[in-house]
Amino acid sequence: MSENGRKPTVVVVDNNVAELKQIKAFLETEAEFDVQTFTDPAESERFFASHPVDVAISDCRIGKTAGLQVLKRLKEVQPESSRVLLTGCIDVTIAVEAINEVALFQYLQKPWDDEQLLLAVRSAAERSRLLRELREKIEQLDSAHLTLKTAQQRLIHAFL
Repeated sequence: MSENGRKPTVVVVDNNVAELKQIKAFLETEAEFDVQTFTDPAESERFFASHPVDVAISDCRIGKTAGLQVLKRLKEVQPESSRVLLTGCIDVTIAVEAINEVALFQYLQKPWDDEQLLLAVRSAAERSRLLRELREKIEQLDSAHLTLKTAQQRLIHAFL
């Protein structure tokens, strides 16, 4: 389970419906994930604009749209999410772009190994959970620091 007792959410974006069904069935059977699948990149982007996403898995080519665009958008909206490229494209340029521009967590080749995919998704979900917890702790510390600073200023003014 993720924070707040919810299952980690995994979004999978690919234009291959059979692969989407296979990944969804595997991840939901092997682990407690809420798996959302999309063939339309715009639909996936609308989903993660309003839902927390722990892990996003995308192919590099989805129809005429670059799958990297989906992962870039997720990075903008939810920087703590983990992004995985699962592709049959063997293109070093795409891999480098994904690593540099998308802050890719994992690059996996199709056809994938189920155990490798499961390990990557579990690790990615844990990374996302830890990053969200860290962000929350930093926000709490910032708030406490501001409260202490305000109290300190009141004390200084009280004694002047």
